[in-house]
Amino acid sequence: MSIIDFAKKRPYLFWYISDLDNISESSVVEHVLNFGDWKDFKEILDILGLENVAFIFRKQLNNKKNNYRPEIKNYFTLYFDKYVPAK
Repeated sequence: MSIIDFAKKRPYLFWYISDLDNISESSVVEHVLNFGDWKDFKEILDILGLENVAFIFRKQLNNKKNNYRPEIKNYFTLYFDKYVPAK
């Protein structure tokens, strides 16, 4: 399954995005981590890979402005630090 197919099957995650044909991996990761359930998270790991999702998440955190709620930021920082230590 492609990242675009994943997004199109989950309108509840991308309700305000009109053009899902051009959605980025970064946007999908952000939406899944913020609004998805565990099944969505596991499926995105199958599509993009754990290391790639961790890389995207960490890169987003380095931006001065990011859209992660504090509890989401904390949880996934701990999760990725445990399973994909930063290099």
